[in-house]
Amino acid sequence: MKGYKIAVLSGKGGTGKTTVSSNLAKIQKSIYVDCDVEEPNGYLFLKPEVEKVKDVNVMIPSIDYDKCTLCGECTKACRFGALMRLTKKILVFDHLCHSCGACYEICPYNAIKEIPKKIGVVRVGRSDDIDFIDGKLNIGEASGVPIIKEIKDLIKETDKNVIIDSPPGTSCSVIHSVEGSDYCLLVTEPTPYGLHDLKLAVELVKELHLPFAVIINKSGESDSIIEDYCNKENISVIAKIPFKKEYAELYSKGNLLIEEDDEIRHTFENLSQRLMELIGK
Repeated sequence: MKGYKIAVLSGKGGTGKTTVSSNLAKIQKSIYVDCDVEEPNGYLFLKPEVEKVKDVNVMIPSIDYDKCTLCGECTKACRFGALMRLTKKILVFDHLCHSCGACYEICPYNAIKEIPKKIGVVRVGRSDDIDFIDGKLNIGEASGVPIIKEIKDLIKETDKNVIIDSPPGTSCSVIHSVEGSDYCLLVTEPTPYGLHDLKLAVELVKELHLPFAVIINKSGESDSIIEDYCNKENISVIAKIPFKKEYAELYSKGNLLIEEDDEIRHTFENLSQRLMELIGK
């Protein structure tokens, strides 16, 4: 039997996705997966022993000038502007290349071959009683989607529950991270900015036809900003994490909240139980 996949996302960074996903993974003894490959930070809290590192490569064009006639067919075929014909050469902008292979296929003189380019890594390890997977995109690379696809392949057939720490926002990286999930947790904060970006995240998961609920982080006197919207849209607020200085201090030291505070541990235990009930329906 396959395990459940729960994606944790938000419309913006800094709302508490990693706080929720790392603590929830620890409570459930699930596989923790950090798909925020541009800036992964789950390892700071789970402190895993990395057992395997795998390079992630994409294919980019390389021009054989013994065969190239500078006809320019490859530049016409490239939808992403990754190739430019100059007077004496074809200029390749590898950071714009989407590895679609159109230039390779269309070249009438077989003057293009595809060569691998490393864009980052995937790391696999253990953190006490849970499995850990994350990815890291090299600085300057345009897209982390190929790394996210490698990560998703590792959890495709697992029989364990998986907690996916998604990238912030609503970009392609987020879509690839959350697609195929059994449930989504949308983490927000009770501010006008938080509400604005929550609406974007809600629109995304609705478009993907994924069931979801909301968690309010930094919960306090302003919760009505989020609650009024959720009540109007018939969205469940499944948990609240109080706005406390003590929690911020624990976070800044790289400590899991559930290991330092009984109240918040109880919150995550209830959250885990409620999620299993919702997914099982």
